[in-house]
Amino acid sequence: MDFPCIDKLESRQRDLLSGPEPTYEKIVTGYQTYQHPSPFTCDHGGQLTGMRIAYETWGTPNPEKSNAILIHTGLSGSSHARSHELNRNPGWWEKFIGPGLAIDTNKFYVICTNVIGGCYGSTGPSSLDESGARYATTFPLLTVNDMVRAQFHLMDYLGIRKLHASVGASMGGMQSLCAAALHSERVGRLVTISACARSHPYSIALRFAQRQALMSDPNFNRGHYYDGVQPHVGMKLARSIATVTYRSGPEWELRFGRRRQKPDQPPALCPDFLIETYLDHQSERFCLQYDANSLLYVSKAMDMFDISHSVTQRLERQRTEKQTA
Repeated sequence: MDFPCIDKLESRQRDLLSGPEPTYEKIVTGYQTYQHPSPFTCDHGGQLTGMRIAYETWGTPNPEKSNAILIHTGLSGSSHARSHELNRNPGWWEKFIGPGLAIDTNKFYVICTNVIGGCYGSTGPSSLDESGARYATTFPLLTVNDMVRAQFHLMDYLGIRKLHASVGASMGGMQSLCAAALHSERVGRLVTISACARSHPYSIALRFAQRQALMSDPNFNRGHYYDGVQPHVGMKLARSIATVTYRSGPEWELRFGRRRQKPDQPPALCPDFLIETYLDHQSERFCLQYDANSLLYVSKAMDMFDISHSVTQRLERQRTEKQTA
């Protein structure tokens, strides 16, 4: 039996021993950066000194700055939601943001950030700490509330007192709900898509399986892999699990059915069905384009998300106690 998929993984492992480096630090360009002037205390403890938020904007603010729309990203999203002069590559919501589109930049001033904990310009595990070393897994645990509070520090810096709307899908939908809950007086409208008010056990279980696959990679090294080989196999497995959840059963049936890539050839243990080749391709693309530690931290924040009043108040008290301790 031939195993071309394993041959490919082993070949990449050999390549990574001498290069190339992961590409997530080079994927997004043309963003601006806000640096918070004081330490940022996280809900579960730990502080980020010199916290940075990468952001991009489209459209023009009106004199009152009342036409701002904040776009919140999904788990692995960058601030590059739409192309612009500094980065002409299509953004991840290219067809929805722009002149005359659903989010009309002729009318609105649109802002999108990379969440803290990410790896596309905002402070995250791959960033340098005060000693000049990568945070890695010394990075503090984050909540979605932390991400949103950081975004509103950016809104303060931009002089935006009240948003016209807070908009997001998936984890972005969690953030938009959180923005409206934490800052109800500063959010005029709410658009939340494919999200929830608290994470359900099924989604927590699937993200747990992703993290376990990632942390089981021999190269993970408890998160301290930046000077060695990236945990690319674990990342690929984690992304494969995640991709299964991004589409419904009926869509998989319509798109791929039970068709095989090479129906005239004997079955193989490597990708064989078209749905397998799709998962293999998508996860292969992702595994070096996003930081593994960011996946751990951001997905855990999604698991812990619960915007109920009691949980929100508990996190607020907890953070206040840590700030004054």
